[in-house]
Amino acid sequence: MKVVVSRIIKGEVQVAQEVVSSVGKGIAVFVGFKKGDNAAALSAMAEKIVNLRIFEDTAGKLTHSAKDKGYAILAIPNFTLNAITDRGRRPSFDDCLDYAEAEKLFDAFVLALKAYGLTVEEGVFGAHMDIQLDFDGPVNIIIESNH
Repeated sequence: MKVVVSRIIKGEVQVAQEVVSSVGKGIAVFVGFKKGDNAAALSAMAEKIVNLRIFEDTAGKLTHSAKDKGYAILAIPNFTLNAITDRGRRPSFDDCLDYAEAEKLFDAFVLALKAYGLTVEEGVFGAHMDIQLDFDGPVNIIIESNH
């Protein structure tokens, strides 16, 4: 499982020119699953993300998390995070988890995030999404689990 956590001022996801989710200040979480990933890592990853200290205190230090601040989460499925790019110019997606299993894990991951009581909106699994984010910083953190 690989995620990219981005600090945002606001975010919105559209599918077929219709807004399907939007959030204010918080984090956008792009989520990709690879072969071998399973549900065992989901709760630990959710806990890490909601408690990740990427928001400043009054002294400008990164001491607050989305949970501390009560900020929203925009979870976006993103299989291309696990692209293999070490050969040639076309990415390979051979390491990505199959569609049905990845969708189940994404849905379970969203539930794990929601368990922390924050507002969690989500993109549409398998859809072409138009994603608009107003980044804050920018602050972008990549987190990987070993399954």
